[in-house]
Amino acid sequence: MDEELIDDDSIPLSRRTRLPGAGFFYPDSLDEDRAERRAEETLTDVEAVVIADGDADGLACAAMVREQYGAALDVADFEAEIADRIADDPDGDAAGDDPGADDLDADDLDADATGDADDLDADATGDADESTADALEPHERSTVALLAAGPYSIDDSLERVLEYADPGIDLFVCDLCPDDFEWIADPLTELVDHASSIRWFDHHQWDDETAAAVRSAGVDLVVGDSEEECTADVALRSLPHEFDDRWTELAAVTRDHDLWIKEDPRSDDLADYAYWTGAEEYTTVVGAYGANLPETVDRFLEHRRVEKRDRIDAAVDRATTHAIGDWSVAVTYGRCSQNEVAEALREDGADAAVIVKPAGSASIRGSDGFERAHEVAGRVNGGGHPKAAGCKPDIYDDMLDYAHHWTTEGQAARKVILGAFEAVADAAAVEDETEAEAASVDADAE
Repeated sequence: MDEELIDDDSIPLSRRTRLPGAGFFYPDSLDEDRAERRAEETLTDVEAVVIADGDADGLACAAMVREQYGAALDVADFEAEIADRIADDPDGDAAGDDPGADDLDADDLDADATGDADDLDADATGDADESTADALEPHERSTVALLAAGPYSIDDSLERVLEYADPGIDLFVCDLCPDDFEWIADPLTELVDHASSIRWFDHHQWDDETAAAVRSAGVDLVVGDSEEECTADVALRSLPHEFDDRWTELAAVTRDHDLWIKEDPRSDDLADYAYWTGAEEYTTVVGAYGANLPETVDRFLEHRRVEKRDRIDAAVDRATTHAIGDWSVAVTYGRCSQNEVAEALREDGADAAVIVKPAGSASIRGSDGFERAHEVAGRVNGGGHPKAAGCKPDIYDDMLDYAHHWTTEGQAARKVILGAFEAVADAAAVEDETEAEAASVDADAE
């Protein structure tokens, strides 16, 4: 393949936002081989391992675990690399992430993960690609290894820990929720005997049976209230370490974005930075600075936001609005930052927003008037929170299906997701009718 066909630098923005990032076209078999090699290097001779969602919430947890073990990396090396990236890329395309990282949602990869578990590809909405750019790997290695994962790659990460980590390590799983226990049962059960301890921190909505099975296997599972806490909050109160105020502030600012509170402008900085850079860099920098990112990172973020704003504008311009039940649902398509697009569509009057991605997944965002995003996603191979969820419709059988997806701006995906909205609207109408009948009966009885 001619690399210029998928090179963002040579494709106009109006066209490249309709296509997946270059990482999408990288064969899974080659990526898996590379991930295995990197996992072996990362997991050899460590005392603890963190498997975490690759968004700001999951990586904040990883930073906390490293703080507990005194295993943070030297931030100065990463700051120097950031400065070099900006200097080498005056046009604003510098990034520290994997070539396919633009397919990941800044918090799909969090809020989109099934169970919410966002990425669902972490692209499932977002499967955080474990192949972060080699250039960002520090020469120094932490004794607390970090594997960035998505909800659909938890089993792979567990198997790699079992394969490459020494017996007796401490294992932490953060900000990830499996669809069910069965597909992680074998490696997790073996790891209970292999590891000294396994602690799992999350805040997504767990199925009761899955949570019970994980706990019965011997895992210390702590799940916070998804309406009140992010996983960083859960880790902060659960780890046996005296964290100073910097960490409390980091958890609060992370929560501000993760729960879509949007009262602290720093939360967008954290989310964007986690989205645009590698897991090791983000974990190291927030571990050193907390929520108050250094000036070098501020310059890097502004550098990247020029194109980000253009992508947001393009997605908003493509949106169409549909009346479904009592809700106004705006649907758009493109490689963009889904939260900001959703916010703009809500400001234009939408109760719910759907952003269909070129990689095949979709982000669903709700509002005070629509708190059933997870129900819609659950009908289309996904899950999430009431106001933030993700899915990846099972409609792509071959590359011709993807070609149709790109050239029609996600027509087939739009159709099945809107169908899920209609099904949820019908179910809501039945619920309302049942409640009204029950209230009438109670009134008559009085």
